[in-house]
Amino acid sequence: MKEPLLPKLTKESQSAVLEIVSDGIWDWDANSGYVYRNPAWYLMLGYDLNSFANTVFTWENIIHPDDYARVMEHFDRYITHKSDAYKIQYRCRTSSDDYVWVEDKALVVEWNEDNTVARMIGAHRDINTEKLLEEKNKLEKLSLQALIDVRTDELNQVNEELRQKMLEVERLVNTDALTLLSSRYFFDKKMTEEKARSRRFNEPLSLIAFDLDNFKPVNDTYGHASGDLVLTKVGDLVLNNIREVDIAARWGGDEFVVLLPNTSVSKAVLLAEKLRELISSQPGIKEFSVTASFGVTQLLDKDDLKAFIKRVDEALYTSKNFGRNQVNSM
Repeated sequence: MKEPLLPKLTKESQSAVLEIVSDGIWDWDANSGYVYRNPAWYLMLGYDLNSFANTVFTWENIIHPDDYARVMEHFDRYITHKSDAYKIQYRCRTSSDDYVWVEDKALVVEWNEDNTVARMIGAHRDINTEKLLEEKNKLEKLSLQALIDVRTDELNQVNEELRQKMLEVERLVNTDALTLLSSRYFFDKKMTEEKARSRRFNEPLSLIAFDLDNFKPVNDTYGHASGDLVLTKVGDLVLNNIREVDIAARWGGDEFVVLLPNTSVSKAVLLAEKLRELISSQPGIKEFSVTASFGVTQLLDKDDLKAFIKRVDEALYTSKNFGRNQVNSM
């Protein structure tokens, strides 16, 4: 006796199923960047329905920092045909800013002609109770003395002091002390990550570089305190006019850079022009007027980071050579 065929679901039926299932379902259209998440996904993490943007940024931003690299590596291996399955456990941030364990399982259901992902559907399953039970069982296997040692106030205090010192060291390494923008070290690290991210999700990545025109005489004539004040004001201006996902850094001296994820070169030029106008409208120091020259470029398929940076530098020097206080792109 033949098994009865399952009925084909209409789009309306598919939508109804996604609305009522208990797992957190997601559906990524890689070509448009749109990500659908069903109500159960929001409920599982305690967020209001549709309170996030329908992009991959939402997913990336709720992954626990200690799990992020592991998850991205697993994801990349699957979508580049280096592994046969996507199934991984990691922690996600909830609306109360704590974390719960989920199991993420997905399947590419449609490929583009160039063998890149066109559409991928997956589900987040809440496994937090299972994980807590595992942890409880592990603790119960410890000897009584080991458990006492782990729980002593002295050890907790030492760990907290060490954590605070590590956070302070990390802040000093990652932040420019004068402008409070990112340091060059941190920017280099983020640029490597964002280049990989741009490739992974087939999204544009643009870079702005600018430096202040004829800035050296400010330090020579009015002193470094006056020059530092200008740099600080420029840093504040940049921070107040970029998105949370953008990364701005002091590249060195009076040179600054801004990395713009998921941003085309045309949009990056508009931001550069806005920053140029804002800088030139700032009060100068006596007869010195503050202006800046800008270079803009977008990551190309053939680019490594060296070529990416070289091209934005060339665009910047074009602005310098053609009169300063302008924006050029390459």
